[in-house]
Amino acid sequence: MKKNILLVVVIAFLSLPMFGQKYAYIDSEYILSNMPDYTEAQAELDRVAVEWQKEIEQQFAKIDSMYKKYQTEAITLPENMKQKREEAIIKAEQDAKDLQKKRFGKDGDLTKKREELVTPIQDRVFTAIDEYAKEKGYAFVFDVAGAMTIIYADPKWDINDQIMQKLGVTAKDENEDEE
Repeated sequence: MKKNILLVVVIAFLSLPMFGQKYAYIDSEYILSNMPDYTEAQAELDRVAVEWQKEIEQQFAKIDSMYKKYQTEAITLPENMKQKREEAIIKAEQDAKDLQKKRFGKDGDLTKKREELVTPIQDRVFTAIDEYAKEKGYAFVFDVAGAMTIIYADPKWDINDQIMQKLGVTAKDENEDEE
């Protein structure tokens, strides 16, 4: 019996620090969307992606043209010429697929461009969050923008505006987005 009471007292004593911890949350998408340099970086990424997509689409259109031309001429071509044309079409398809992978693949040019443009901005935000959390003594700061699900969050723990102030960013007026 004494062991049980002692165990309950020890557990209660050890859990006391948990009740004194401060929590806050941010919405990184909200903060980033209010940063002009982030929206410029996103616009640049979109522009580059569209440019690269057009380049790939042109290659596939060229391949389609090669194939249609081959189909119309295949009847009159000698066997060795058919073979060469088929190989040329297959090679062109492979080149286009390789370019697509190079541009948009897992470690492709778009990923590298995103790291070049966006990562420094995200690092600034995370540094500001880290500094602010340490200044205010928060034990945890949650990001509600990601896959983490928070069913309820008291707005008094929302520190988006303080982080944006630390970054020197002003929130966009919601009416601006509607125009």
